[in-house]
Amino acid sequence: MPLAALPKEGGEGLFNNFMKTTDIMTLTAALALAASSCSAPEKTEESPAIGRQEIAATDGRMTPEALWAMGRIGAYAVSPDGKQVAYTVTYYSVKENKSRTVIRLTDTDGQNAALLTPDGASDAEPAWIKQGTKLAFLNGGQIWEMNADGSGRRKLSDVEGGVDGFKFSPDGTKVLFMSQVKYGERTADIYPDLDKASGRIVDDLMYKHWDEWVQTVPHPFVAPFDGNKVGEAKDILRDEPYESPMKPFGSMEQLAWSPASDKIAYTCRKKTGLAYALSTDSDIYLYDLKSGKAENLCKADPSDRNEGYDTNPQFSPDGRHIAWQSMERDGYESDLNRLYVMDLQTRKKHNAASAFPTNVDTYVWNGSSDGFYLIGTWHGTTQIYRHSLNGKKNAAPVKITDGLHDYAAISLAKDGRLIAMRHSMSRADELYAVPTEFEGQYAEAAPLTDENGHIFSKLEAGRVEERWIGTTDGKRMLVWVVYPPQFDPKKKYPALLFCEGGPQSPLSQFWSYRWNFQIMAAHGYVVVAPCRRGMPGFGTEWNEAVSGDYGGQCMEDYLTAIDEVAKEPFVDRDRLGCVGASFGGYSVYWLAGHHNKRFKAFIAHDGIFNMEMQYLETEEKWFANWDMGGAYWDKDNATAQRTFANSPHRFVDRWDTPILCIHGEKDYRILANQAMAAFDAAKMRGIPARLLIFPDENHWVLKPQNGILWQRTFFDWLDRWLKPQG
Repeated sequence: MPLAALPKEGGEGLFNNFMKTTDIMTLTAALALAASSCSAPEKTEESPAIGRQEIAATDGRMTPEALWAMGRIGAYAVSPDGKQVAYTVTYYSVKENKSRTVIRLTDTDGQNAALLTPDGASDAEPAWIKQGTKLAFLNGGQIWEMNADGSGRRKLSDVEGGVDGFKFSPDGTKVLFMSQVKYGERTADIYPDLDKASGRIVDDLMYKHWDEWVQTVPHPFVAPFDGNKVGEAKDILRDEPYESPMKPFGSMEQLAWSPASDKIAYTCRKKTGLAYALSTDSDIYLYDLKSGKAENLCKADPSDRNEGYDTNPQFSPDGRHIAWQSMERDGYESDLNRLYVMDLQTRKKHNAASAFPTNVDTYVWNGSSDGFYLIGTWHGTTQIYRHSLNGKKNAAPVKITDGLHDYAAISLAKDGRLIAMRHSMSRADELYAVPTEFEGQYAEAAPLTDENGHIFSKLEAGRVEERWIGTTDGKRMLVWVVYPPQFDPKKKYPALLFCEGGPQSPLSQFWSYRWNFQIMAAHGYVVVAPCRRGMPGFGTEWNEAVSGDYGGQCMEDYLTAIDEVAKEPFVDRDRLGCVGASFGGYSVYWLAGHHNKRFKAFIAHDGIFNMEMQYLETEEKWFANWDMGGAYWDKDNATAQRTFANSPHRFVDRWDTPILCIHGEKDYRILANQAMAAFDAAKMRGIPARLLIFPDENHWVLKPQNGILWQRTFFDWLDRWLKPQG
């Protein structure tokens, strides 16, 4: 049951949590599910069902309202006979400030599209069961089933605490699901007479994560299924204080059934507290249902001790092998993501795509168990590759798609075609059928859905251009340039330097509902988006150059990109802006003290302002140790001292340009005090500044009205300083 990608939140990486590259579709589908499950009400006269929307557009310009009117495709599942695809779409109501997720169905030739969800319901995570005669799905935290036409809805589970995700066994007699279990002691456990006290007593690290105070962890449960009801479940990790799948974004892709339905592979980092906060060393465990015992497959060969992230296991269709994604180094969440394959008889494993020069972002076995289809980013686009296990030793995977777009998820249909999700800087996610047998160099994908065609038909997109420019150290760098609609080269336009987050996050053909290049272009800005040092898709050396050197070559790359494009006669050099989030927000704060009067306006969202505070405030300490080089109190650590010497707060005396600071108070990765401090510093220096704080948002902005407010504030600020005042 692949989880398909909602749009990447352009640059607002959790720095670059490994989930962002291994399974971005998991993250975004989970966010949509969370938003819909907690906020979508049953239909009432005052609150009508939220569904597909129309927009009014007279001049073809993209607006915030148009973005929030779009349906966002999420999880999808291909029927066993390969003839149908069930998929989710999340719709938002700005007026209601809520969302609703529905299940739709289409044939794999794009015909006979249908809506299966009744008015008012919010359903998610469709999966075909009972030989394709029924669809299982989540509703209200429980597993339901329905006929393929949407009729016969019936609840199958009644799990205390609810179900967050599920997979039925291949033989249909069992179900594997994830559910939250209590973690640690609550205040009321220690002092029962203070059951209404709001204070939390903390004795170890990882007490907060992403946007929550950690009081529960997910566990995998397995239960019998008799065709009518899910039976009593067994917690595979009973009495173990670990999480599986792993927070904050792990989901069912981290769990897998064996083809014989007798074993389960699960992903787990068996660490807690300080040890958890310092390590990325997760492993793949093979759990035997009969014996109840689990074997650590990653430690099966003592001579090959892999210390980084191991995630997302998949059994081969014939059951002889198991594959998973693997990083080598502990504490490095942006390490090269490889594809390991193990022979389950010999327990020997190897890197199956050792010649692949970039991350294996996601993968699926082929039908004959002798190879894979995988997705990877190279030179600014994310494409599908074919890889055979029977080919020449160390042969590289073969690219089978090409074009100015990104593929975000793939699933294999029975007829050998791939059902894939695709988006670009100019178009939101849609589903496509990709043939695996084709003439010519690349496969030609056929669209299966057109969820937002009625909206895009009223909008005019700006041209997206790929440029390669020279850097200050003699390298070549890809820079995306996006032009305003109806671009006139005889006119002069203001330009925006976009600073990508991560920091090791690909700036490929992403589509975002907030950091959206087309809406920036529609407001009359030329967008300059450089693939600066620290981005995957250009080789390991390029990707790793940012770690321990935040104020170094990556900043030179930013300035080179804007300087080069600003030479064009259609760019007004006196009206340049700089915007970014997360590491991009750090970049904005840093450039504010080093830009030498290039820019006339800055916008930083969820950025790091004070590196010393960030080292202690962020929850995942492995990232701070790796990317900052160590603690600021380690005076003999040259890398760490260089990092903290480049903290943006040290250069406020050089600030001279208006700045907008944006942050969410539920962002526990980069705390909101960073933006507050930057804003206060600007005001105390007498620099025009504005602060936009969201008390109920995390590292992103997920609520519709907050999203509209974000866009309006963003463009009000840019227009004020970068456009002539009439």
